[in-house]
Amino acid sequence: MPVSVFDMQSLQHLWSTDELRAIFSEENRIQQWLEFEAALAEAQAELGIIPAAAAAQIRAQASVANIDIAAMSAEIRRIKHSLVPALKQLQARCGPDHGEWLHYGATTQDVVDTGVALQLKQAHAVFLRDLAAVGRELARLALSHRDTPMAGRTHGVQALPITFGHKCAVWLDELARHHARLKECETRVLVGMVVGAVGSQASLGEQAAEVERRTLARLGLEMAPISWAPARDRYTEYALVLAMIGATLSKIGNELFNMQRNEFAEVEEAFSEGKLGSSTMPHKRNPTSAENLAGLCRPLRANAALMLEGMVQEGERDGIAWKIEWKALPECCLIAGAMLFQARNLLAGLRVDADAMALNLDRMRGYLLSEHVMLNLSERVGKQTAHEWIYEASMHGITHKLDFAQALRQHKDLANLLGEEEILRLTDPAGYLGQCAASVDRVVQRHQAGWLRA
Repeated sequence: MPVSVFDMQSLQHLWSTDELRAIFSEENRIQQWLEFEAALAEAQAELGIIPAAAAAQIRAQASVANIDIAAMSAEIRRIKHSLVPALKQLQARCGPDHGEWLHYGATTQDVVDTGVALQLKQAHAVFLRDLAAVGRELARLALSHRDTPMAGRTHGVQALPITFGHKCAVWLDELARHHARLKECETRVLVGMVVGAVGSQASLGEQAAEVERRTLARLGLEMAPISWAPARDRYTEYALVLAMIGATLSKIGNELFNMQRNEFAEVEEAFSEGKLGSSTMPHKRNPTSAENLAGLCRPLRANAALMLEGMVQEGERDGIAWKIEWKALPECCLIAGAMLFQARNLLAGLRVDADAMALNLDRMRGYLLSEHVMLNLSERVGKQTAHEWIYEASMHGITHKLDFAQALRQHKDLANLLGEEEILRLTDPAGYLGQCAASVDRVVQRHQAGWLRA
């Protein structure tokens, strides 16, 4: 009986993807535990610590298909331990002799934490792939609209002209830094552990370091110089990086949500046949993709905050903080994966209305070119004087519902300095786009040569 948005058939597509749900499923979680046990046994067999035949049998039986999850769960509730029931079933599959060598010298947290690292390794590949896919869509939009003028807005109101391509290139450059963060944290996050009950490795004997090295090498994970069982910064860092990615994607979604308001209508997300906006208003074409993308980051940030709580451990480890991760970290990954998937689809189907952008540029009747006129005049009368005169003209014009050009003509000092041709030139938005096009080219060329390559 599904009770979570990640499990309900009607809602799960909004909160996660099939691929990420499979990675963080109970079946895969258990499978990664078994991968650890098999790799540990093989490493120990190579060093003569356990019989090679036992290691071979453990490897042969290390499949979640051999675990009765319902029976395991019932036993967890009975004995109040989260791992031992699965080990008991695997031990039974291995037989009375070989099964005795299972989990030799390891502790539960070795298994569970290394299992999480293996799940994160799988998810990490998905995130890198999908982040690059989002980046490629932004690069395409940036180049396609490098010269498409639109109103740049600060504090929610029109400020100066930019291009839509420039806006997309800013987003692209931000995502590039997130990609770098993901790559940089790999050696800190994709790390396993074979350290025993309190991290001393006493149960693993004099060959403890080599057992750990060989076990983790088999699993494709990094090895830490010391136990990190009570040091939860590794997984917390990863959750926070995902939250940062989510915040950027949320910003993009929120921006595209606002740009789809009827009063702006500068973009529209893809409309599919049968898409319904309202149960009572047949005309509605709601920005559902943008608003879902914008909203998903809130629970992602909340779960990342929970991971910070998990860093406060007692002694050499405790379950009070540790078990928070079992909820928070998978949900961070599921939501981040959904956001990347949805962002790519939103951007791929986005329709940009250059005519509406041009129309909105004229909504302020030229006043967003005040800086252009001021800087042009500064060379003649000084910046402060130019600012004062244009302020006077602007306040008079806005009060009396004049356009900017008319306001300039009616100001006695400006009228003596500015001719008609110059006024028209200085109040043309297309003439004050600065380095937008050059910035787009620079950003796209830089990233297309690097992390955006498929």
